[in-house]
Amino acid sequence: MPIIVNLDVMMAKRKMSLNELSGRVDLTLSNLSILKTGKAKAIRFSTLEAICKALDCQPGDLLEYVDDSKNSKN
Repeated sequence: MPIIVNLDVMMAKRKMSLNELSGRVDLTLSNLSILKTGKAKAIRFSTLEAICKALDCQPGDLLEYVDDSKNSKN
């Protein structure tokens, strides 16, 4: 998948657990876990805003685009 979610990296930098983040953004542990593992297909801007606020970061700190076509071999 070309979009990489770096939620675990930002949580580690902020020394914040998934339980703590869940409480701060009012999102279930299972939904945060789906996002953290990169299995989410979408994210609401309001959720992204809440996560950025809780982790004091920018959306670009959490999301990264990787072009798969450049890494594939012909």
